[in-house]
Amino acid sequence: MTFWLSSFVSPVGELTVVVDGEGAVKSLQFGRLAPQAMIRDAAAIAPVRTQIEQYFAGERREFDLDLAPDGTSFQRAVWRGLLAIPFGDTLSYGALAARIGHSGAFRAVGAANGANPIAIIIPCHRVIGGDGQLTGFGGGIPIKAALLAHEGVLSRAAAMKADRRTRIGVSRPVAATLPGIDFGASAR
Repeated sequence: MTFWLSSFVSPVGELTVVVDGEGAVKSLQFGRLAPQAMIRDAAAIAPVRTQIEQYFAGERREFDLDLAPDGTSFQRAVWRGLLAIPFGDTLSYGALAARIGHSGAFRAVGAANGANPIAIIIPCHRVIGGDGQLTGFGGGIPIKAALLAHEGVLSRAAAMKADRRTRIGVSRPVAATLPGIDFGASAR
């Protein structure tokens, strides 16, 4: 299968997007990735870039893109759970574990959250520690804080000095039903 990638600058730094031959998003990562058997093509990732730019412009709260992340069935269950956390809300790892039917598996949920290949769109930044701490994030705590400030969870001033010890409150509960999201035929 052919994959295309391109990078662009966002308010939280450079982002690199990879899409498959059908245009489904395989990866959205922070920074510039080296193309490994991928073709650089800004036009192929244009729909993703447009929606990310709309998100940062305050014109979009939900993404409407085909997603095809590679992962185990447990990881994909966690990522579907992440997609159920609305813009401007947060959820703890433990609450997410319970939500996907794996109460007590908060560490495994944390590992799956950390393996999320499609940052921002699959909103792993909305998951925080049970005590309200920001905890880890693949893009770094400053970017997690900036994303949460963009969504109104943190003030911009608090985001500027945030670190992993920064505590915020967990928002209202997420709906009990998870979205019936199909990650596409190319997802494993």
